[in-house]
Amino acid sequence: NGQSFLVLDEQTFAKEILPKYFKHNNMASFVRQLNMYGFRKVVHVDSGFVKLERDGPVEFQHPYFKQGREDLLEHIKRKVSENLVSSSRPEENKIRQEDLSKIISSAQKVQIKQETIESRLSALK
Repeated sequence: NGQSFLVLDEQTFAKEILPKYFKHNNMASFVRQLNMYGFRKVVHVDSGFVKLERDGPVEFQHPYFKQGREDLLEHIKRKVSENLVSSSRPEENKIRQEDLSKIISSAQKVQIKQETIESRLSALK
């Protein structure tokens, strides 16, 4: 219906199609790439049970991947890793020394309070 795409034969797709467009022929790597761009595998549920698609077609969809809607493709972007902090100005990512001193001071106060609570708890035991 133009809302998704199917890989009919994973082995043939990996062996013949992937090497033409990627530096590998690994289906798992291709699926990982799809996930990074927000594509999701369509899971078919038949009578309450998830259908296992071992040898059958595999279907993928994305909200902006629609047949005949090339204008939507620009919205398909690689997800930013949560581990990376991106900024156009590196100085925005730096913690000011003053703020760092406040953080350290607060952490020390919390540690002292925790030690006091632990000693009181031991005394109560």
